[in-house]
Amino acid sequence: METPTTLVGGAVLTVFGSALLLWCAVELRLRHHLRRRGVPATAQVVADPDAAGAMDSSPLLSYPVEPSGGRADTGTGSGTVHELRPVSVPDDESHHLVLARPRGSTPLRRPVRLAPGAAVQVAYDPRRPDRVVLAAHEELPSLPADLFWALLGTSALAGGLTLLAVALR
Repeated sequence: METPTTLVGGAVLTVFGSALLLWCAVELRLRHHLRRRGVPATAQVVADPDAAGAMDSSPLLSYPVEPSGGRADTGTGSGTVHELRPVSVPDDESHHLVLARPRGSTPLRRPVRLAPGAAVQVAYDPRRPDRVVLAAHEELPSLPADLFWALLGTSALAGGLTLLAVALR
């Protein structure tokens, strides 16, 4: 390879590998934080409204959240939370149903136990209710996917640094 091509290829692989490793670390930290400090809730798996959503291996979940700061988050702030309808609970507090997909749940096929209508335990971020993870005992094994992405990021970073070292010799 010529030196400019090696430099560009090395820089691209280094940036890609670094970004992928950073994304992996942030995603793992977020999931761990939500499982330990998130608000627990029972979510119901709902049927996807479109064909593209039905192909997603991560299920669409509906769960009640309390309005933050005395008002309901109707999605106008972040654009990702969808208010379906207010739900009255026994003590007359109003809750809102939120639709979201759990983070870190990316098997190739959706497990049978996550069929529409199933109830699962989740934990969500009260400041951003669209950030939700399956509870630890409900979690699908995400270790293989996490290892794959970490290995891909590490390989890209190592390849990029090697190309940069060769080009800068």
